[in-house]
Amino acid sequence: MKHVVTSWFYSRFRIVPISFTLFIVINFLVRIALIFFNGDFSLLSPKTLFPALAIGFIYDFSIILWWLFPLVLAIACLPWQKKFDRLFVTCLYGILFSLTGLLIFIHAAEFVFWNEFSSRFNFIAVDYLIYTREVVGNIKESYHLTPLLAGIAALTGLVVFYLSKPLAHTLSFSFLKRSHRWLCVTGYFGLALITTFTVNTSWKEKLIQPQAVQIAANGIWEFFYAFRFNEIDYTRFYATLPKAIATDILQKEFSDPHLYTLALNTSMPIQRQILTHGHEKKMNVVMVSIESLGAEFIESLGGKPGLTPNFERLGKEGLFFSHLYATGTRTVRGLEALTLSVPPTPGHAIPMRLHNTGLFTLGGVFKSKGYVPIYIYGGYSYFDNMNAFFSGNGYTVFDRQALSKNEITHENIWGVCDEDLFKLAIKEIDLNVASGKHVFAHVMTTSNHRPFTYPEGRINIASGTGREGAVKYTDYAIGHFIEEAKKKPWFNNTLFVFVADHTSIARGRTDLAMERYHIPMIMYAPSFIKPQRIDTPASQIDVPPTILGQLNWSYNSQFFGRDILRDGAKDPHIFMANYQTVGFVDNGLLIELRPKQSIRLFGSDGHQETSVNHLHALNEAIAFYQTASSLFQ
Repeated sequence: MKHVVTSWFYSRFRIVPISFTLFIVINFLVRIALIFFNGDFSLLSPKTLFPALAIGFIYDFSIILWWLFPLVLAIACLPWQKKFDRLFVTCLYGILFSLTGLLIFIHAAEFVFWNEFSSRFNFIAVDYLIYTREVVGNIKESYHLTPLLAGIAALTGLVVFYLSKPLAHTLSFSFLKRSHRWLCVTGYFGLALITTFTVNTSWKEKLIQPQAVQIAANGIWEFFYAFRFNEIDYTRFYATLPKAIATDILQKEFSDPHLYTLALNTSMPIQRQILTHGHEKKMNVVMVSIESLGAEFIESLGGKPGLTPNFERLGKEGLFFSHLYATGTRTVRGLEALTLSVPPTPGHAIPMRLHNTGLFTLGGVFKSKGYVPIYIYGGYSYFDNMNAFFSGNGYTVFDRQALSKNEITHENIWGVCDEDLFKLAIKEIDLNVASGKHVFAHVMTTSNHRPFTYPEGRINIASGTGREGAVKYTDYAIGHFIEEAKKKPWFNNTLFVFVADHTSIARGRTDLAMERYHIPMIMYAPSFIKPQRIDTPASQIDVPPTILGQLNWSYNSQFFGRDILRDGAKDPHIFMANYQTVGFVDNGLLIELRPKQSIRLFGSDGHQETSVNHLHALNEAIAFYQTASSLFQ
């Protein structure tokens, strides 16, 4: 065997370790480039950089072994006789060019992905494979592809040119018997298998600093890991409590006899009757979930001034919730929270899962009261499984297909502009009200999304120049929507709710840095809501029960959230997640629940705490996530 290995290095296989070394160097350079692209130069500190590069090398080693396996197979299969030298070299040139070009293309795509998510490829990239139309269209509309692809081709040519000399030189190396060639292939394949099953994706998590973790990661490794493990069994991988204890903790959370009557249903431990006094309000409700409108754009929340004057004005005329936090960093998480009022359980959001119909939803409560629940989206509703999820839970779904060509002022790959979306919403509300029905309309905007294009002449920022213009245009569209709604007979009997789905901030100091999740919300109904600023910390899952609380409704509830104005201030909880790590905030204490039963606690000062001092809060966090996960598994 030793003779075979030695012969392998001095045979036509020699091009493999040379290519391997070069590809490792490419991955190293990509990491360094991402640090500079990211702009966080604290990552260049030796204490941070060297461990990240060392762990990254391990992931690269495993991936490049598989990446070059087609080359190894080709060398073993091609004839080694001199008369076939031209065929041998031509085939290897083609394979090397393809492997190199694909690797460089993927790394270029990683920069595009990083620009959006500040992350190497992850589960989001896996999800987006389903929606190639939107993703490819978004890239085409957002980036100049011709110079980008030309640059990839040029770099590929340079790398293959560098390999041309050692490739030609391999023809002069010694001959290997066919049996020895396949022994080499078997050994190479075995090494690749060993590294795949030995290397652990959690090694990089020891780096703590979120951006260092991403620098250490290998995008291809992370992509295939997310592809294999896109469903996570909470009870197997996360900290748990005995079911009876978890149930008892949650029932105590909803035990106030003035507010609730618990059903004591063992299969749904928080099922309860919401108790109210006085008359129920029969009002139309329009909930607008706004794409990526984080607190970073709201001047009164410390954001950049001048981008959202209409939102600020409506906030002063209604209930302005200043300390609301999204459950995730993607639209589908926002839709989950605003529809189901459930903590963000690990893995895919519930709308993306297979068994996502017949659930207890906000629209379902409205339907039980005789309302017509509708969902209106500016794009194609197959995206993120919206159509299947909402229609499977009793909503009537409308998307861009409900608009004729002459009704569309502007559109891009993600959908029609927000003005057109709001026109569609008004049209559908008009039709239902005219037929004597009350409406609950959930409207999802799209304009504040790359490529950030919108109709010209609406605002003083040119279309397609960046997110700030898209934010200001969305704010313009909201203002225009309210002005048009004021002309309608149903306006004075309508509650408007404007709430972001998530922020635009992709990175933070920790995995679940709260600034990444801070979003605004306004409840606006000048006929009955008095202006007030609500500074109570609250979660996005508290929005559905708070809306129903404004209507003073008594109903049978399975919501995990609470009415912010009735009982949310007593013991406020915030829920956040980034796919595998789920978080719970209690009185400034951040509790992170992670795979392998790992737990981390951080005080309000950002320093890590021990669980011994916060056992009650920790058990609350586990009880919420464990119960929610078991119900939606």
